[in-house]
Amino acid sequence: MRYHERTKHHFNRFAAGPGQLDWVNQPDPFRRYAGAALTRLPLLGPDEPPVSPPYESLYVRGAVPAVPLTIRSLSRLLEYSLALSAWKQAGTTRWALRANPSSGNLHPTEGYLLLGGVAELGTSPGLFHYAPAEHGLERRAGCPPELYARLLRGFPPQALLVGLSSIYWREAWKYGERAFRYCQHDAGHAIGALRIAAATLGWSALVLEGVADETIEALLGLDRAEDFEGAERESAELVMALWPGEALAGPARLDVDAVRDLKIQDWYGKANRLSRDDPVRWGVIDTVSEASRKP
Repeated sequence: MRYHERTKHHFNRFAAGPGQLDWVNQPDPFRRYAGAALTRLPLLGPDEPPVSPPYESLYVRGAVPAVPLTIRSLSRLLEYSLALSAWKQAGTTRWALRANPSSGNLHPTEGYLLLGGVAELGTSPGLFHYAPAEHGLERRAGCPPELYARLLRGFPPQALLVGLSSIYWREAWKYGERAFRYCQHDAGHAIGALRIAAATLGWSALVLEGVADETIEALLGLDRAEDFEGAERESAELVMALWPGEALAGPARLDVDAVRDLKIQDWYGKANRLSRDDPVRWGVIDTVSEASRKP
């Protein structure tokens, strides 16, 4: 609440910000992991299956037949939720737009997927980072089939997990102290985009409310300091479960012991540095981030 009051705009003043934009130090909008194998997803035409159903049918239970999990349905899911939607240009400056709205078009939200059963992504399940500029998945970690089964125990067949994180610096570069607000705002946009995209495939989407931030960090590899050496860190936001078909009849939980076992598997890739110079530190962002961690 102190952060909320401190970072409000008022009638006669704005909340604390950088005052001007340091264009030379603007963060790269695209995170990549050097050394992680990238698999490009197929770019589908609008009339290629799976074809988006009529908009109104998305809100009628059972109106959209469930599409199986394949490389094509996975591509469509990400195209409609976290992918680039257009490029714009003014003079020599060129920038991208995305399917998920973002404050200032700064896109602090990063997406990760834990999935298996898609032959084009390898013979074993794994954790992948979504690279929107390439519309591809970078394999961040391997996951033996038996461990994957433990992680998804209690979820329907062909279920997958989607994790979201935030890079606060991408917003703080422009908005200063208010950046934490906008990162939460954008995480909500990403949830909405994923839910709508899942609905076009006849899939269910569920935010796993009870997962601790520490568990999310371990699941997504965000706690691996050696993989972020010299690079801007990411903060855990949430994990969602998606699967073809109707909603679960009962609760489903993530196996925390299985997440710990994922930490000792093979991991790949080093995060790229986003800005030339070190990020400007806004202490109140660190304070509110720590205060709002989910235990």
